[in-house]
Amino acid sequence: MKSCVSALVAMSIVTAQAATAVAAERPVSIVLVHGAFVDGSGWKDTYNILSDAGYEVLVVQRPTITLRDDVAETERVIAKARHPVILVGHSYGGMVITEAGDNPRVRSLVYLAAFAPDAGESVSTLAEAPAPAGEHKAPLVTDGNYLLVDRDKFPTSFAADVDVATTRFMGAAQLPWGLQAVQTRVDRVAWKTKPTHYMVTSEDHMIPPTAQRTMARRAGAKMAELKSSHAVMLSHPREVAAFIRSADPSAAD
Repeated sequence: MKSCVSALVAMSIVTAQAATAVAAERPVSIVLVHGAFVDGSGWKDTYNILSDAGYEVLVVQRPTITLRDDVAETERVIAKARHPVILVGHSYGGMVITEAGDNPRVRSLVYLAAFAPDAGESVSTLAEAPAPAGEHKAPLVTDGNYLLVDRDKFPTSFAADVDVATTRFMGAAQLPWGLQAVQTRVDRVAWKTKPTHYMVTSEDHMIPPTAQRTMARRAGAKMAELKSSHAVMLSHPREVAAFIRSADPSAAD
């Protein structure tokens, strides 16, 4: 009998813990959209922090071959979310969330060192301007119908504040960036109608910080600045998670 009672008590504790976990779930979901040259695994630490804070976190895996396919895949993930969505884009992921963020399930947008285009703009048009003095643009090389970051320059250009062994592997394992993704112009602009947040990375050697600030101001974004490389979610996951949470009105409770 004792063993039976003990088992029932244990089951009650587990049930109570599960109920508490469900009750603690935040009323918004977070969808993370990676940029070019990398995949969704770079969000791991940010994902863990936000999940531990009670959020449903979904990670989009996209091939970055065409902008239209990347937007469609992001909207497919948005449709799976249990709650209204905070849509987060890093780098080229900003192009994607600008269009996919028009989805009525999206509550707000978060750009991290990202392109934030207006209608009729593409990555190509946004990247036309030369980098201001003392700033840098991505050292890209062409491979057929794709772009890659110069492998030897990847560690210092993409993620200078991340362990070099990690960034060397990232440079070797790059996802090719399709020219259709780079050259396609945006025709839906979600930041014109949705609350928008933008994190500028002041040590960025891929998208010049001055360009980031210009896009953020144009979008009317709530802006923060962090001394970080382009790979901010790898080098500063706690700060990134906190910034994403600042887009959630319920996060203060």
